[in-house]
This record gives sequence, structure tokens and C-alpha cells, in this order.
Amino acid sequence: MILITGGTGYIGRHVVDRLNADALALRCLLPVGTQHTLPESETCQIVMGNLLDEETLFQAVTGVHTIIHLQSAQWWGRPRDLDRIDLGLTRVLIAAARAARVGRIITLSHLGSTPASAYPLLRVKGRQEELIRSSGLAYSIIRSALVFGPKDAFINHLAMMIKATPFIFLMPGQGEIVLQPIFVDDLVAVIFKSLDDINSIDTTIEVGGPEYITLEDLLNTVMRVTGDYRTIIPTPPYLLRWLTAVYRRLFRRSLVTEQWLDLLATNRAASLGNTITHFGVHPRRLEDTLLTYLPNEVTGFSSLRYALRRRPKGI
Repeated sequence: MILITGGTGYIGRHVVDRLNADALALRCLLPVGTQHTLPESETCQIVMGNLLDEETLFQAVTGVHTIIHLQSAQWWGRPRDLDRIDLGLTRVLIAAARAARVGRIITLSHLGSTPASAYPLLRVKGRQEELIRSSGLAYSIIRSALVFGPKDAFINHLAMMIKATPFIFLMPGQGEIVLQPIFVDDLVAVIFKSLDDINSIDTTIEVGGPEYITLEDLLNTVMRVTGDYRTIIPTPPYLLRWLTAVYRRLFRRSLVTEQWLDLLATNRAASLGNTITHFGVHPRRLEDTLLTYLPNEVTGFSSLRYALRRRPKGI
């Protein structure tokens, strides 16, 4: 039995679909009221409850041999949500897993994560990694580059901002940071293969796409694919953080969050051959993949619909 936390999130849904396709026995731990976002499956059990409740967690981990821990507030939460969910949930999950004699925990982190980071998201992810390494459980920590795919919260949001902004686009900094975007299905393949990969136990592995690209080149690529060309204006990150704070007071959801800017604050790249060397996964190129879905996905009303949607409920 495999337990998945965060099964209704962007990556979590893809992981659940992949494991369901292989008819593996799954159990998904979900906050109350979110079960409707997962497709029905004969091989997937649903456990509902407060994810910070020890009784709920013990019920969820009983009989489980592996936990895939994906629950996070990284795309929508404020710093206090990161502390409560990414750190608080990890602590109680580890305690329940130890009590139930779970064999292993697999978690997803970010390139550049460290407890000493100046950026809240990377600092919290670094502290989460330390909790897992010192838990006494066998573990695999997969540090991922930025993930893209249909309806993702990164490149899709870039495209929506470009579409919604006339004439200009405000780029964080000078656009010189190096990124290595990885397609969501390739990352899911990495997580899937790590289940049976003995060499990934008690290791931290960094994965990314097949190419490096600067932020400025990425913006130009998105504009070329969507056909929406804007003048790129380098903007101090502190000013964009201030504008983001104002935007969040006006709309339910923001296309750009503080965590989004954290991920664009430093280089986000791993060795190019890691996904092939460690897992035998050949990642797909960015522009070739964007052409298959992005032009039909971003419309003039996409950003407005997103801004007016309700924010995810906290745990």
C-alpha cells in the first residue's frame, strides 16, 4: 500500500493517475471537502480528515509501506501556511509513520533548498528535508527544477500575465538567472521509478529538464509560442513583491505569489544527465512540449477566471 499526501495538487494528481494506471494499491490522505477533485478508482482508498490530526494520520499510515509526501502550500500559501503545512504536517506525519513502522518516505523538494536560504520557500523546504533525513525512516528526497505542463502554476501563469498586460512585461531582475524546467510527466516518471530503485534510498537527488535557459529567454520562448509579444522591462524584485502584496489584497488569487518570486530569485539548475543517469527518464524539451498545448490553453479571460477563483482551503 502506498500513501500519497497532496493527491489533489498539480503534481499529486498526475502521480495518482500514473499509479492508478499500473493498478497499484493507493491510499490518498485529503483535507475534508477535497475528495471530489480526484477521479474514482477501485485501487485508490480515500482517507479524509484534518491532516494535522495524529489520529487521522495514524489511520492513514496503517498498513502502508511507502509514503509519497507531496502536500505543500508553496503556490498559494503565505509564510505562516508554509510553516504550518510544509513543516507542521511533515513532523506529525513522521511521528505517525514511525509508530506504524512505515518503510520509506519519498518527498519532493526544490533545487536550491537549504535551511540557510534567504528566501522563505527555499528555507522551509530545506528545513523539511532536514526533518526527513533525521526521522529514522528510509527516505528519498527528489529536488526538482521548476515544473511545467498543462494548467501548471508557473509557465501557464507567465503566459496569462503576458496576455493580460498590454505592451510591456515586468521581468524580475535582469533575467539572467538560469532555469531548467522539467515536464510534469517526466517528473512523475522519476517519482514512479524511485519506488523500486534501491539506489535512491537515503539519498537526495536533483533532477531537471534536458536544457538550461535564462529567465529572459524563457519569456521570449513563451511569447513566441503564444504569439503575444511584449516589451520586457527589467524590474527590481522588491518592487514586484510590493505589487504582488497589493494584488493579493484586491483578488482572491494572485498569478504571482511571494513563493513564485522566491523560485526566481536564484539559479535553479541540476546536472543535465541526472534524470537519465539515476532513473532512465529522457526529459522532453521545453519549446517542443509547449507547442503541443500552450497556444490553445491561454485565452484573454484565463487570468480573470483564475483571479476570481477561491483560494485553496488550509488544512
